Amino acid sequence: MLRAAHSVSRGPARQHGQSMVLGLLLVGVAALAMIRYFGVGQVLGARADQTHALDAAAYSGALVQARALNLLSFINRAQVGHQVAMAHLTTLGSWALFGGHEARQLVQGNPPAYLIAMMFGASHGAAYASADRAAGRETAAAGFGALAQAYAGHDRLVHDTLFKAQQDIVTNLRRSRDEAMTLVLNRSYPDENYSLKVSDDGLDDYLAQHGGLSLSGFITDVVARFVFLAPRNETMRNAWMVNPRCPHMRHELRRRGDTRLESDGRWSSTDTQSYHALRSNKWIGCYYREYAMGWGWIAGQHATGNDMPHVQNPPDNFAAQDFWRWVHAHTDWDIFSGSANPLANSRAVSQRPLWSMRGLPRYFDVRQSGQAKPLYFSAHLVRAIASGERVHTNSAAETYFQRPQARADRRLERQNLFNPYWQARLAISPALRHSMKVGP
Repeated sequence: MLRAAHSVSRGPARQHGQSMVLGLLLVGVAALAMIRYFGVGQVLGARADQTHALDAAAYSGALVQARALNLLSFINRAQVGHQVAMAHLTTLGSWALFGGHEARQLVQGNPPAYLIAMMFGASHGAAYASADRAAGRETAAAGFGALAQAYAGHDRLVHDTLFKAQQDIVTNLRRSRDEAMTLVLNRSYPDENYSLKVSDDGLDDYLAQHGGLSLSGFITDVVARFVFLAPRNETMRNAWMVNPRCPHMRHELRRRGDTRLESDGRWSSTDTQSYHALRSNKWIGCYYREYAMGWGWIAGQHATGNDMPHVQNPPDNFAAQDFWRWVHAHTDWDIFSGSANPLANSRAVSQRPLWSMRGLPRYFDVRQSGQAKPLYFSAHLVRAIASGERVHTNSAAETYFQRPQARADRRLERQNLFNPYWQARLAISPALRHSMKVGP
């Protein structure tokens, strides 16, 4: 009986040992699964961190582009501002010449101030008499004068400083962007154990250099806002009849002047004033005898003045020959019904100082093909992690143009480099865009 009991008690012991083997197998499988999941988790975590780092780098690159385009916009606006200043300096130059020459005519009494006051009113007489305070001012407009030197300073700045700064910005823009992206990635991965590739870069075809003359219309519109640069044309007539042979004609005081941007991109300014005395003789009847009172002309070295009636080297006086005979012999001026100051123009041209003028500077703007799309690029980052695997991530960013508020005229404004409204944002990369496609 004892043997039977002993043999019965050995069964449960063998069953208990088999359970241990099965448990060990299950523990091994679980351990392998955990190791596998841990490796996958490492890769997913590395990919998530790498995606954030690459997004930050891509955004930083787009931000560098936005700041560069905004700086180009500010430079273009500064260029326009300098042109306004140069237009004012040119006008001040012709005014200085005008005042200095009028002061000399006043001293010589040719014509006298009282005659102007009697013919055209006390205010015009007083204005002419005040020209004595402008004596010597013409030296400021000479080629070595303060106004000419100030203009030359602006000319050097727009051509040799501002435009060259734009060239440097455009030339180095891609390198500056890529350096910024690398700097951001180095903060996340100091060991620099990665490879960055930028593609789909539209920078080469986005910006274009233009000649300054293409801005002529825009600058002319801006300058038109300044009253000081507006045309200075006025004609005064005396109130009473002068000659019964031509009762409708009167003595005239003609003030002429304008500031303009010439077709070669250089500024010019003309200011003249003449007293046109009504005369009459039996040969030609009634005509106007011009007495030049003041004159001044500032223009580029190659300007000819062909758009205003004049002759080269007019006589200082007409003691040797009557005015009307000289006009008929040497000019085609209209001294019967004309409205210009041809004699004053002639003296302005012959006594013109030489200012250094290089015209409108070149500039950069968005190409026409890029005016409706942002400046885009994509980035691909490959990095080896601790497990030895290489993790690939993609990102993209763009620099875009957006006004902070709508235009007052509600018109659509295309992307340009005159308004600094450039911003940066992340975009959808081509790889992600491809993965998002659903169905054929």
